[in-house]
Amino acid sequence: MAVRKAERKAGRIVAAVAATALVVGGAAACGPEDLTGGSDDKASASESASAGGPEAKEPPAGTDGLAKVPATVEGGVITVGDPKAGHTVKLYEDARCPICKKFEETGAQALVKPVAEGKVKVEYTLASFLDKNLGGSGSVNAANALRASVDAGKFPEFHAAVFANQPERETEDAYTPAFLLKIADKVDGLRGAEFDKAVRKVTYKKWVGEAMQSFTDDGMQGTPTVVIDGKKAGSDSLFDQDAFAKELKAAGI
Repeated sequence: MAVRKAERKAGRIVAAVAATALVVGGAAACGPEDLTGGSDDKASASESASAGGPEAKEPPAGTDGLAKVPATVEGGVITVGDPKAGHTVKLYEDARCPICKKFEETGAQALVKPVAEGKVKVEYTLASFLDKNLGGSGSVNAANALRASVDAGKFPEFHAAVFANQPERETEDAYTPAFLLKIADKVDGLRGAEFDKAVRKVTYKKWVGEAMQSFTDDGMQGTPTVVIDGKKAGSDSLFDQDAFAKELKAAGI
């Protein structure tokens, strides 16, 4: 009997691990599967949250390249760049997704110059399915804070800082309001009464739900997903800056 229980438990663990990552072109992607487990990590995250979270890291160099680029909100989408730009890149992410962090550190860097030059605008759809998958509220908290950063005129910089401070373990629910405010301290001019209140009170929780609905309505199956002028980018190009730059060039960007 004990052996059978152990076998069933092992089976559930294997299923959960398999569902955590969808294999797309040889690269893992976070997918909105229904997962259970990760109790040990949740416990450590709870302890971390009670202590206000870890120390925040500085956003990566070059983040200020988009400091003067406008960010606007329409429905559940945040758009960065000139609204009249000739090209549109749609980017679907979940703040807790480690593969999104990998994209932000590699392929996404090829977007900085064309966005700053007004050639392309980026439409961000911020998903939050990993909270359901893994437990906690980090994805919702992060998306809420990112929405608040638009009002403060600091979305590109804060977006980069949030991913720079993603916890090492996907299951760790590190994006508490307290930790997000620590991250915001790394972005000059972001902290203020309105922003801080929005982060602490999760003011934009309803909008976070709207963003998740946009993700679902667009038929997305995982993150990161990148669509360039209506055509889905090949996953094999997402995690190398030069390779993604070539894909952008092929689209005329």
